[in-house]
Amino acid sequence: MIVREGMAPRIVIWTLTIFGLIVIYAPPLYLLGVSFNPALQPGLPHFSDITLKWYLALGSESALVAALGQSIVIALATAVIATLLSLGAVLAHRELHRGRSLWFLTVLLPMFVPGVIQGLALSTVISRAGVKASALTVIAGHLLWAMPFAFIVILTSFAAVRRSYLMAADDLGAGRFRQFWDIILPLIRPGLVSAFIFSFLLSLNEFTRAFYLAGRQNTLPVVLFGKMNSGASPTIYAMSGAIFLVSSVCVVAVALRSLLMQRRMG
Repeated sequence: MIVREGMAPRIVIWTLTIFGLIVIYAPPLYLLGVSFNPALQPGLPHFSDITLKWYLALGSESALVAALGQSIVIALATAVIATLLSLGAVLAHRELHRGRSLWFLTVLLPMFVPGVIQGLALSTVISRAGVKASALTVIAGHLLWAMPFAFIVILTSFAAVRRSYLMAADDLGAGRFRQFWDIILPLIRPGLVSAFIFSFLLSLNEFTRAFYLAGRQNTLPVVLFGKMNSGASPTIYAMSGAIFLVSSVCVVAVALRSLLMQRRMG
């Protein structure tokens, strides 16, 4: 009876987990399958009909390639700035004694603001200030979206920094900068890498804020949205499939790296 009672919650949990994973990953996996279909109409191909035809045709899609390059530049800039600012926010959070919870909520607040509202508000403020929409305005919008996630990742990585390490370094005469450079930074490096990758992917795939803030050179999600409305071309499925594969590989690499670091520390 004890075994049966213990198994029931596990079965429910695993059933809900598997159902949730199916709901989340079924659409992009279907889209990935469609990208290998040689026909013009979207649909899953037979195994014998799988082709890379539309992936090879991406080279002739100048608008998609230009938008991809623009998105990569914006995502790299967003990832670098978001990682550095989030690291500073985490260091400030650790130094605070009063108001730490308020600081934590303040940094996370943009995460809970809908993208449509945030993008429209930023667009209004920027236009009133006389600033033209450009890649810089898109980066500003993406920073508000990526920073809370980078902050959480880096804050979590500080669990590896034990106070005894810093106390020992202080007893040996190491200053604050030396403690950060020689002790804290090596321990949180996996968290910084993870924050950078997640910020990059969040910016690369962000549509709502870029829609309001992009100038003439639109980002890839905006261009894909426009092509979908004007008549879907199979090449957009190939581009979407390629981005999905690259994003998945990056996330898996980060997860494996974190597991390896945990085992080494354990």
